[in-house]
This record gives sequence, structure tokens and C-alpha cells, in this order.
Amino acid sequence: MAVLKVPTTRDFTDRKIIKRRNRKELTVFLLLLLCASVSVLTTIGIVTTLAVETVPFFQKVSVIEFLTGTKWAPLFTPQHFGVLPLACGTLLITLTAGIVALPLGLATAIYLSEYASDRLRRVVKPVLETLAGIPTVVYGYFALTFVTPLLQKIFPGINIFNALSGGIVVGIMIMPMVATLSEDSLTAVPYSIREAAYALGSTRFETAGRVMVPSALSGIMASFILALSRAIGETMIVTIAAGATPKLTLNPLESIQTMTAYIVQISLGDAPYGSIEYNTLFAVGMLLFLFTLVMNILAKVVTRRYGVIYQ
Repeated sequence: MAVLKVPTTRDFTDRKIIKRRNRKELTVFLLLLLCASVSVLTTIGIVTTLAVETVPFFQKVSVIEFLTGTKWAPLFTPQHFGVLPLACGTLLITLTAGIVALPLGLATAIYLSEYASDRLRRVVKPVLETLAGIPTVVYGYFALTFVTPLLQKIFPGINIFNALSGGIVVGIMIMPMVATLSEDSLTAVPYSIREAAYALGSTRFETAGRVMVPSALSGIMASFILALSRAIGETMIVTIAAGATPKLTLNPLESIQTMTAYIVQISLGDAPYGSIEYNTLFAVGMLLFLFTLVMNILAKVVTRRYGVIYQ
């Protein structure tokens, strides 16, 4: 014969505590989910805004003309909407910045991880992080007032506004990113691998170049790609130092205009709202977004393809 258990006061109290705890857990879960969704919702909002404003532009200008045209003059008559000069200027700045930042950043990371003492590392690394926190407008005036006069002594025919000065300073700006991320990747390699190289008779330079760098290659490559994507999206330095002349050229001594610099120009109110000139802002912004998206996807692919997990 089954015995019917009569709930006691303690049973009701335990149930209330459990329900209250479950409500708190649900509240925390929803709050954390909302925080995690902010970046996703922001990205969706940016893409939606760009797409909505870009469609009217491509209803008036063909995609082929936009991507293959060699002249960019939407604010003049006759109008031309070939984005290649802006893309070429952006890539010229990025290439120059990469030539400056990637070797210097990697060399700094190797020095900090393999050669520097703990005391020196504690001093140099915060300085690098401080360098990364300087406002880009300060870098822009540094390029215009200090770097460009130095370049004029080396290249007398160089323009006041030129791609070389802007690219060099953009490289200086992204160098701390390369150095910090690469140094973290090198430090993450187990010390036993370094000791094994020394046990086989390798010098410190051979250990760094032939053992440590290949072992941390995925992190180093990811830092390179992320830094270059940062250079592609740089605005104030190139706006101040590189000029506002959309020109299809590979000569870094000439004045050029990047996609970000053009966006700044239109944002100042040179084009009436709703006009085709205004819509070019979003068309160029969409292309810039696709550039950075491809760079970030490439960084993920490299990390997954060459990444090594050490136990």
C-alpha cells in the first residue's frame, strides 16, 4: 500500500529557493546573451545601412563601370565613377605600411621573446602599447610636418602630400600591433621546444628564426593580416598626409586619395543628401567593408590551417 507523503513547510521553502535561483540564472543568461549579441547586431546594422544606400547608386551606375573605371570624379562635370584610383591609393598606402611594419614588428617580437630580459620586456612592451594608443590625427600631422620634410631632402621632387609619407607613418602606427601579437604567439610556444633546439647546438638566432618563428607561424601570419586590414581602414593619417587627388598611379611620391579619405571628404557636406554623389559614399564604404571582411576571413583561415595547439 502506497504511502502518501504530505509536503512540509521545508519542501515549499526549497521549491521557492530553486525557482528564485532559476529566475536569477535566466536573467543572467539573457543579459549575457544581449551583451554577446551587440557586436552581431551592430554588424548587421552596418551592412543593412550600406546595402540600402548602395542600391540606388548601382541603379544609376553599372557595377562594371564602378569596379573597372580608371577615373574618379563624382563631384565634377562630366562625372566619372571608376573606383580604381581610390582602390589603388588604398593598396599603395597598405603596401608601404606593410613594408615598414611587418619586418620591424616581427623583429621587435623576436627580440622581446628571445633576447630581452624580463626587466627590459616590462619596460618596452608598455611603451609599444602606448604607441598604439596615440590618436591617428597626431600621426597625420607628424607625417605632414616631420616625415614629409625629411623625404623632401631625399627626394627633392616629392609632393607635399604624398603616399610615401602617409604609408610610412601608417606602418609606424600598426607596428605595435604586429609586435605585440607576434610576441604573444612566440611566447605561447612551449619552452621545451626552445631547449631542444639549444640541445642540438643551435645558436640563439637559429633557434629564433628556424624553430620559434615556424612554430608560431599561424599567430604571426594572423597578426600580419590584421595589421594590414587596420592599414586599409586608416583614415586621418592618409587624409592629412597623402592628399585628396584620386589618381591611378603606383608612384608613392605623388599625391593620392584613399577610399577612407574620400569618405571623409563627402562626410564634410560636399554632396547634397540623396544625390548620386552622396550615394557614392556608401558604395565606397561597401567596397571598403568587403576589403576588410576578406582580410579578416583570411586571418581566420590561416589561423585554422596552420595553427598548432600545444599541450
